[in-house]
Amino acid sequence: VLDLDLALSTDKPASLTDTISTEHMSFHKFWERSNRLSLIFMRMIVANNIKSTILVTYNAKEFMQSVKNLSQSESADKSRAGTLMGTLTTIKYDGSRTMHEH
Repeated sequence: VLDLDLALSTDKPASLTDTISTEHMSFHKFWERSNRLSLIFMRMIVANNIKSTILVTYNAKEFMQSVKNLSQSESADKSRAGTLMGTLTTIKYDGSRTMHEH
C-alpha cells in the first residue's frame, strides 16, 4: 500500500539525528515518500494555467492549503473564465450536431 495520505494526515517529522530510534527513522522515510508522491500526483492534476500561481512548496499539506486559498480567490474565477473563453474561441462546428447542441 502506498500510504499516500500519511503526509497529508500527519505533520512533518523532526529532522533526523544520530540518536533517533529505528522506528522514527522508518516513519521519517515513509513520510518523505508519501510527501513526494502526493506532491507529484497533485501537481499532475492541477490545470496548467494555474500552476504558476500556486506557492512553490515541498510539503504536500502546504501545497493543499495553497490550492485551497487560490480556489477561494478571484484569480481562480479569472483562470476558469480564461479556460472557458479559450475553449469557446477554438471550438469548431463539425456538422454532426445541431448548432444549439454544439
